[in-house]
Amino acid sequence: MSDLSEYLEYRKGKDSGFARNYEEGYQEFKIGVLLRQAREDAGLTQEEVARKLKTRKSAISRIENHAEDIRLSTLGKYAKAIGKKLQLTVG
Repeated sequence: MSDLSEYLEYRKGKDSGFARNYEEGYQEFKIGVLLRQAREDAGLTQEEVARKLKTRKSAISRIENHAEDIRLSTLGKYAKAIGKKLQLTVG
C-alpha cells in the first residue's frame, strides 16, 4: 500500500466527514473520467462532441472535469452524441 493510500485510510478512519466527502468527490471524478474515456473510445474530440450538442468545447470540458451534480438528461445527450446508450443501475 502506498503512503497516500495509507494516509487516506487513516484519515477516513479518524474523520467520518472526510470519509464521506472523499467518497462523494471520488464518485463525481469517476463519472467525468468514464465520460472522457467513452468519448476517446468513440474517436471523438471535445470539439466534435460540442458541435453535436450545439454547445462549446468548454462546456464539454466542464462536464468531463467537474461532473458533480450533472443532470441525467445531460448524461443521456452526451452518451447519444458519442454513439453510446446511457445505462443506470441502482444497487
